[in-house]
Amino acid sequence: MIYYVALPFTPVEGGGLAPGQAVECPHAAAAIRRAEALSRDEANAGAVALSRSGSPDIGEFEDAVILKTFGDVPDDFGCAST
Repeated sequence: MIYYVALPFTPVEGGGLAPGQAVECPHAAAAIRRAEALSRDEANAGAVALSRSGSPDIGEFEDAVILKTFGDVPDDFGCAST
């Protein structure tokens, strides 16, 4: 099963970024649109749209695939901010 998610990031004291509440989306385009909308919220520094394959029944998931980033996201997401 493939899951599509939009994940916002908020600034924290000391200059870092913390993940906010993930939003599950029905497909890749919806995750990208939601991430863009989340990045425009002044409370968020940025957001990322991603997909992840796996089985929630057994708790095994593949690494996330970054679909698109918006604004500032942590460097370990491996994708330049747009």
